[in-house]
Amino acid sequence: MRIAVASGKGGTGKTLIATSLALTIAQSEAVVFVDADVEAPNAHFFLKPEFFESTPVTSFAPRIQTEQCNGCGECVEFCAFSALAMVKKKILFFPELCHGCEGCRIVCPKAAIEKDQSMKGSIERGRTRSGIDFRRGVLTIGEPRSPVVINALKKGLSQNQNQVVIIDCPPGTGCALMAAVEDADYCLLVTEPTPFGFSDLKMAVAALEELHIPFGVIINKQGLNGNKTEVYCREKGIEILGRIPYQRSIGERYARGLTLIDGDNSFADELRAVFNRIKIKGVKP
Repeated sequence: MRIAVASGKGGTGKTLIATSLALTIAQSEAVVFVDADVEAPNAHFFLKPEFFESTPVTSFAPRIQTEQCNGCGECVEFCAFSALAMVKKKILFFPELCHGCEGCRIVCPKAAIEKDQSMKGSIERGRTRSGIDFRRGVLTIGEPRSPVVINALKKGLSQNQNQVVIIDCPPGTGCALMAAVEDADYCLLVTEPTPFGFSDLKMAVAALEELHIPFGVIINKQGLNGNKTEVYCREKGIEILGRIPYQRSIGERYARGLTLIDGDNSFADELRAVFNRIKIKGVKP
């Protein structure tokens, strides 16, 4: 079963919930944890894996053979992302816009475009003391296209039905989130009762409804600012799977790299109940 943990905005406690849930489930089942927040992966601070493997992630980039190019412009016309432009019969390449589809190479009538490889990031693998198979993607600094690394990260996952895969998604509702939640059996949306949290929750809900992925909500920092989120979920028929109180002690433990089930203040029973509800809701017909 694949459970994506997402949020409409950063800072809601998404990674705290994802790591705490993973540790809870790992007490009884095999867990693979995937940190898909490739621009700023930080789940390792909480799960503390020992890394033993790193694999580079590359993507196609066109290399123009100027001596063969006749300046016909078919590659420029084909590229839907404007990664190629023609100036005085010469092709210019803008790597930040390229999506690596290789269409330009295919349509070139002179075979003037060769394959090149552009480094996008890396995939790192480790194991935690609790036995969790930990994987994370790390995007190359300055690289604008995180979905390339996210897709490579997910491609390496097995289809073992006896494993529970927890995917810590990137925040927001853009292409990176779409890549991370795709093919998930269930999405757990973490939100906070603030104006920004409420606004971004509504955008995340709209995105998941478009993808037809079942989802529920956990409200973190409960009690911080009114009950507008509660009313919205009730009116939309969205199940609230849990509520994490706004407590100084949680923030202090978070700052020390401790999850919700570390230390005296334990939420293991509540998170186990959340997982049991997800198993029911996330079963595909």
